[in-house]
Amino acid sequence: MIDPFIVLLFATVGLAALFPASGRVADGVDDATVGIIGLLFFLYGTRLSTREAMDGLRHWRLHLTIITCTFVVFPLLGLAARGLVPWLVSDPLYPGLLFLCLVPSTVQSSIAFTSIARGNVAGAIAAGSFSSLLGVIVTPLLAAGLIGASGGFSPDTLLAIGGQLLLPFVLGQLLRRWIGGFVKRHRRVLSLVDRGSVLVVVYAAFSEGMTQGVWGEVSWRRLVALFGVLVVLLAVMLLLTTWGSRRLGFERDDRVAIVFAGSKKSLAAGLPMAGVIFQGQAAMAVLPLMIFHQLQLIVCAFIARRWARLPAPGSKEPRPTTTVAAQEPAHR
Repeated sequence: MIDPFIVLLFATVGLAALFPASGRVADGVDDATVGIIGLLFFLYGTRLSTREAMDGLRHWRLHLTIITCTFVVFPLLGLAARGLVPWLVSDPLYPGLLFLCLVPSTVQSSIAFTSIARGNVAGAIAAGSFSSLLGVIVTPLLAAGLIGASGGFSPDTLLAIGGQLLLPFVLGQLLRRWIGGFVKRHRRVLSLVDRGSVLVVVYAAFSEGMTQGVWGEVSWRRLVALFGVLVVLLAVMLLLTTWGSRRLGFERDDRVAIVFAGSKKSLAAGLPMAGVIFQGQAAMAVLPLMIFHQLQLIVCAFIARRWARLPAPGSKEPRPTTTVAAQEPAHR
């Protein structure tokens, strides 16, 4: 079944293609984007318990493995993909492909798929939260160092990152003691900000791409080639996390958490960051992340359901499936 949010995501792209924001409307959309990104990261700060993240570090081998996959192995594969330019991946698309490899792991979907596959759900929660916490700082720094001038970086860009992402997050952490309970009680309502921020960023980025004519630079052949590269990237990470977790001696439940948390990337965190980091080049930069996001949801949903039907260790009976985790929003 197709996630309604995915339908809204592509509808937003279509809206930007037919009615791109320009002139004063574009200025208003840009201001709204800055505001909603700041609000989003403020809410991240209020929702993420620092104590829970620190408690999760007790299983340090699990988290170190997932963090290494997210912020070391993925970036190395992104750098290696430079060899595909320009014959397979075009120069305008490569910064977006590299940026995809730098964003943090997912939270909700990692937890949901780990639960469906009967893995270490607590480990997935801690790993996803810790990845998001690190990503606020590590992703912009990695992008500044690895993407550099091709992403439009300057001291002003780094200040914008601090002002729009890090400062609201820290403020949310500081105020969590007083408003954290309110945020938890209104989680469903506040999730609209989460998804709404993604839609606003997508509309702003694709509108700018339409008005600047950047989509004329991407042929359907390039899109097909990019899709193939992303399929290979996801396959490599799934194989590495599966094989590596076995070689490192993890139990079956931990291996499930490593595969799902270590092979995926967060759309909800990545798109707002791209809007700040790439600014005028955001339309091209977010395309690989959007395609990869759809791929990881489809493939990991299939894997999770397949693993859920496998017999438990030491038993010939099939594992019962669960639908509770599937109710979690999986757009991240």
